[in-house]
Amino acid sequence: MIRLLEPRDIDAVLTIQSACPEIARWTAWDYGRVAHGEMAGWVAEKDASVSAFLVARRIADDLEILNFAVAPRERRQGIGATLLQEAFAWGRTFNAREVLLEVRTSNTTALQFYERHGFTVAGRRKQYYVAPIEDALVLVRPIEQLP
Repeated sequence: MIRLLEPRDIDAVLTIQSACPEIARWTAWDYGRVAHGEMAGWVAEKDASVSAFLVARRIADDLEILNFAVAPRERRQGIGATLLQEAFAWGRTFNAREVLLEVRTSNTTALQFYERHGFTVAGRRKQYYVAPIEDALVLVRPIEQLP
């Protein structure tokens, strides 16, 4: 089940984040902003527990994915793809032109996932991530390709 991220989900989202060192490090306050509507956010629930989350925002005519993770034990079951489709559907509500995001250069699993979903590398941001310091690849996908 996919639903909007709510304040009650913050601890579960932080637990998933802790298990996924490759994603951006956000605080409970950051996720609280999402839960209160400052950004768009969804969670996937499986067996009454949060198994994944995605946070996005509108930037002019684009949809930007800000943070996204699936609990390691829940991967390769289509949960991430379902959350991604939810974000795409939201982008269609405001006629987004493109979907964009950053991913660590070392995160080959995520890079393969995004490639399967039509994203291509559009650029590189030097030393974008901290803990550890690492470059980010900017990925983009035109909205017209969305199913």
